[in-house]
Amino acid sequence: MKKYIKQLIKLINYERDAEIELMTNEIKNLSPKKRESLGRAINKVKGKYLGKQLGSQIVQFGRSEKIETEISVGDMVLISTGYPLRSDLTGTVVEKGARFIKVAFEKSIPKWALKKKVRIDLYANDVTFRRMEDNLLHLNTKGKNALEYSLKKRDPKENKKEKYIDFIDKSLNESQKNAVRNAVNTENFFLIHGPFGTGKTRTLVELIQQEVRQNNKVLVTAESNSAVDNILDRLSQNKKLKITRLGHPQRVSKENITYSLAYKAENHQLTGKINKNYKRIEQISETRDRFTKPTPQYRRGFSDSDILYNASKGKGGRGINSSKMESMANWLLENEKISEIHDKIKKLENKIVKDIINSSDIILSTNSTAAIEEIARTKFNVVIVDEASQATIPSILIPLSKARRFILAGDHKQLPPTIISKKAHFLEKTLFEELIKKYPNKASLLNVQYRMNSFLMKFPNSEFYNGNLKSDSSVDDINLDEIIDSEELSRLKESDVEKQLHNNLKPLLFIDTSNLKNNEEKHLKDSKSIINQSEAAIATSIAKFYLGTGINPKDIGIISPYADQVNLIQDKIPIEVKSVDGFQGREKEIIIISTVRSNKNGNIGFLKDLRRLNVAITRAKRKLIVIGNKNTLKGNSTYSKLIKFCAKNDLLINFRSLSKTCVI
Repeated sequence: MKKYIKQLIKLINYERDAEIELMTNEIKNLSPKKRESLGRAINKVKGKYLGKQLGSQIVQFGRSEKIETEISVGDMVLISTGYPLRSDLTGTVVEKGARFIKVAFEKSIPKWALKKKVRIDLYANDVTFRRMEDNLLHLNTKGKNALEYSLKKRDPKENKKEKYIDFIDKSLNESQKNAVRNAVNTENFFLIHGPFGTGKTRTLVELIQQEVRQNNKVLVTAESNSAVDNILDRLSQNKKLKITRLGHPQRVSKENITYSLAYKAENHQLTGKINKNYKRIEQISETRDRFTKPTPQYRRGFSDSDILYNASKGKGGRGINSSKMESMANWLLENEKISEIHDKIKKLENKIVKDIINSSDIILSTNSTAAIEEIARTKFNVVIVDEASQATIPSILIPLSKARRFILAGDHKQLPPTIISKKAHFLEKTLFEELIKKYPNKASLLNVQYRMNSFLMKFPNSEFYNGNLKSDSSVDDINLDEIIDSEELSRLKESDVEKQLHNNLKPLLFIDTSNLKNNEEKHLKDSKSIINQSEAAIATSIAKFYLGTGINPKDIGIISPYADQVNLIQDKIPIEVKSVDGFQGREKEIIIISTVRSNKNGNIGFLKDLRRLNVAITRAKRKLIVIGNKNTLKGNSTYSKLIKFCAKNDLLINFRSLSKTCVI
């Protein structure tokens, strides 16, 4: 066990170093313009001070030019005048707009940040790594037990005698109810396998409420703030629940701010006493500062006790006259009063936090934030972790160290944690994945999906979920007719391809570019990423076709696994274009996928990670269009199956030419 833990510590340090190195090298080697194009910097913005909010200084940075960036609410950023690595001014993003971004700072803001046009860079946050390392170094029995299950050094107990459950959400399907029953009655741990669109969050909300009904204190965590807030959004509908959200208040969504520990502390009945004490400190400070502060140049080697003793005897010494000695003594006496009041404030603050935590049924936080001192001695009956298949083992062990029972929810068939360091590749193996392989009897599958047309579900269901999923009747036959403006459609002169784009009998299309001239993938200068200009043109044109039929731009998404391809398409059309990672956990009515890879060697790079394919093809509700070179992709068995599936169902379009104005 000790050896394994040491290895985990080594791996997280590799990953920490890789993140910092990546950020540093990017800042050193890429122009500000290039880094902004990658979504990791914002240039030429000017700051405006907005005042204090929940203990933080808020500055709004803005410009007339539109801001398009991957930097999001909750991210840590570095502010500079053009030389980021020379700056130490960091803050947390609290709000984003089309032409502004608001940042919260823990310390006072230097004048240059408000007077000059500055640069904002996404910053590598070291705090999470330090928390993971510290937890591993002092891993308690509860955390070790979780590891022992995964290593098969300890077997879990059988479930407890089943308790009757009166379900709060009466509309839960049988698989969701079964997951809740099993989780509530588990002795050690239980796994909820929630594939795309199967109502995993809804199931967890029911489970959390059932645990509270049994007088259990519940810690709920997830890898991301957005996932935590998503659960909180649902739980907050039950006004009887006593909920507290941990974490930096600026990382909590505006809608949920009243549940944050910071907000509750600020509005606690004892806070008035704290404010009175601070006013008293101000008064005493004014008195204290009339006297001589005993700095080294004045005290000349005398200790505090020496100064107080000499002053009591009316004595000076070492060139210090008696009046100066008395003045220093008075300063010390007044300062002691201030220290005593600070101690009182600290005790009051601790009492406030203790009151809030103890009176809460449910504590919510990210995995990392579960390490904070405020809940270090809190006894939880159960820990429930969402996004468990996206959390590394060192990360998930932080909350799992808080209770003997734990429930993990996720989908190991989707994307694993993002690991930058090649040396730390092992961290992609998650506790959820290890446990579900070893203990399939300790898992429940949510098997009814509420997202997509039943035909769209066929391939991923067969390929990734052994055909165990079924679609709910509410989505079985959803199609484009319900969102297309028929009048706009009638005005369009349609090509054969266009007819298939809105053909409801064809919710899935594969557009094959293998016979298209100039369809090759390319590397941009000074970039490791890849583009495919032909695919970008096709994807853009398809999106424009749908926009021309009256479909809301918010209902269309374009996915590409390569950052440079994302940037290339983004510049062509005003709809959401993101990487596979950027779309995980989300959905759109129409999804267009640009696979990019097109070469004679059949080299598909990291498309080989089939979890990326699963995520990409399960984001669409009504229409999915995959663009790719079938000759390049078919060397991989899963892509080959997808292509054959499309060919068998007459969903394969052999694309041969690009027109100058329109590709379809």
